[in-house]
Amino acid sequence: MRPYSPISRRFFRVWQRNWIVYRQSWKISFIPPLMEPLLYLLAFGVGLGGLVGNIRYGGAEIPYVRFIAPALIAITVMNSAFFENTYASFVRMYYQKTFDAMMATPLTVEEIILGEIIWGATKAIIATALMMVVISFFGLIRYPEGLLLLPLAFLGGIAFGSAGMICTAIVPNIELFNLPVFLFITPMFLFGGTFFPVGNLPDWAQTTAACLPLTRLVDLSRAFANGRIDTGLLPDLAYLIAMAAATLPLALFKMRKRLIK
Repeated sequence: MRPYSPISRRFFRVWQRNWIVYRQSWKISFIPPLMEPLLYLLAFGVGLGGLVGNIRYGGAEIPYVRFIAPALIAITVMNSAFFENTYASFVRMYYQKTFDAMMATPLTVEEIILGEIIWGATKAIIATALMMVVISFFGLIRYPEGLLLLPLAFLGGIAFGSAGMICTAIVPNIELFNLPVFLFITPMFLFGGTFFPVGNLPDWAQTTAACLPLTRLVDLSRAFANGRIDTGLLPDLAYLIAMAAATLPLALFKMRKRLIK
């Protein structure tokens, strides 16, 4: 069993390995981030938006399509990082034995897992950038404030990717990922302020929604996309930073226990 050692810049080699593999199928990987926002905007923004009309947000009335578009970016950040560091990381660890091969090198377990999580955050940035291109054609992102969505995607990617890696460390087989998806991802997708304002929920549900990380990510995405930057966003930002600071070390610790007996 290797003794614990400080993490070095060698973790970048893990990221680089995943990037090389990604480039081999980048044309296929580009399709979902490009098509998904277009389909959502047509279905919810145009279709449902015609029924809903305007939504009150930030003290002003805005079209429903402008309300939902930034939430789609937040959902993509969550899904890109979480699923990359659950299903994809599990396949590399359990089926492809990629982690075993990397552990035979000077890389430490912590460097391997950190590289995986950083890669998950990178996937979140790539998907966000592609979605921003599509959504910008509809005039639904205000610049230059909208550029803050990219560093936000990295922060959200670290937070949700680390949470996903914790799941990877504890599930015995890949089928059981359905449980965290059902209990963690789906409730946030539905009640994280994505498709309707959290204020429309009962008081107890509003309190619950405020505890969900996606709610904070949606609030920040919506604010940046609409050009709103003020001190009222600091609690949401502090929440995501705290989540990343808590889940990342825990993910490294739990994966070390799983990989080194």
